[in-house]
Amino acid sequence: MRDPYLYPNTEVLKNKLRVLDNEKLNTIEAEYTSTRLKEIMENPIKGNFDFDHLCRMHGYIFQDLYDWAGQPRIINIEKSEPVLGGISIEYSDFQDIKFVTSCVLSKMEEVDWERFSLDEKAESLSKYMAELWKVHIFREGNTRTIVTFICQYTERKGFKLDTELFEQNSAYVRSALVAASAVFKGLGDKSKPQYLVKIVKDALKRGESGIIE
Repeated sequence: MRDPYLYPNTEVLKNKLRVLDNEKLNTIEAEYTSTRLKEIMENPIKGNFDFDHLCRMHGYIFQDLYDWAGQPRIINIEKSEPVLGGISIEYSDFQDIKFVTSCVLSKMEEVDWERFSLDEKAESLSKYMAELWKVHIFREGNTRTIVTFICQYTERKGFKLDTELFEQNSAYVRSALVAASAVFKGLGDKSKPQYLVKIVKDALKRGESGIIE
């Protein structure tokens, strides 16, 4: 099936700026989204931290680039992951996106975060962050959206994550999410969640000690 998100005969996402070079698009995307991420951290989008709220966050972050910003993907996707030897994470079927996401968010709401120790918070946040990311709600922009969503979710629950730590280590964060999500139907559980837990724990320490830059 042809990917409707790409320009014909290319691997470039259709975009509002009509950029046809991936390297250039990635650079421009980073600039635009960096500005929007700063805005959204200063003035959070109000909501109930449900599926619609998550979609509206994505819509705000990527509004300058894609017509489908804020909309769940309409096709199934695979992405070759170097850290997995080129195989792809098994993302959710596009028809199950809202259901699976809503289930994860419901489980998050059942957690009594106030009673958790630092280690328990780090492990649980990492678990739910990876589960949300593995759904891969959007065609592009999942990591930035999920990290932003989780950071604002924790503030609502009364504790903070250092967002700067995630931004400064974006490549590590994505690789850690891949490693934490490596559970396959045929190959079994190959996940290594410890890398994600580590940076989430560090972000919690910095957030709770008030040394956020």
